[in-house]
Amino acid sequence: MNTHFAPVAASSDCISLAACARGWRLDVRRAMTLRPQVPSRLQITEGRAWVTLGLPHQGAGNESGDLMLTAGESLSVPAGARLVMEPWQPASAGPVRFDWCAEPEALAVTQPDRFGREVVTPSRELAVALGQAGGALLRLVRGLFGYSEFLVAGRGRVLTPYESNQP
Repeated sequence: MNTHFAPVAASSDCISLAACARGWRLDVRRAMTLRPQVPSRLQITEGRAWVTLGLPHQGAGNESGDLMLTAGESLSVPAGARLVMEPWQPASAGPVRFDWCAEPEALAVTQPDRFGREVVTPSRELAVALGQAGGALLRLVRGLFGYSEFLVAGRGRVLTPYESNQP
């Protein structure tokens, strides 16, 4: 089998959130087709998956392109390949979870140092959280202004029969 397509042990290739789509899930009795535009890496994080690479047959060995990947294993997928994946486990075991990384970006990412892990990453997460909180506050204020006519009802506005408390 061509070693380029062989499963490899888990590595730290999928570190950056910008370089990876993390936390994908594939439920039991479902299948998924992936067709990367750039060389990519599939990493199984939970469960067991049956993976088929739709590539021309190369050499002796696993001619069909079928592979069984378990948690912690990953697979390099060349650009333009057609990858079909489905869970290969009992129905009670739950879904397969995996990460999908673009290989050039994943290879360019280095292991962050202590400062990066303990200061830079939390500060970025805090900035994202504050941005989301600010956006939520703006939506709340806009919503309250949208209901301002109901808050000042009776002060110059005629109420409909459904809004008023008639005797």
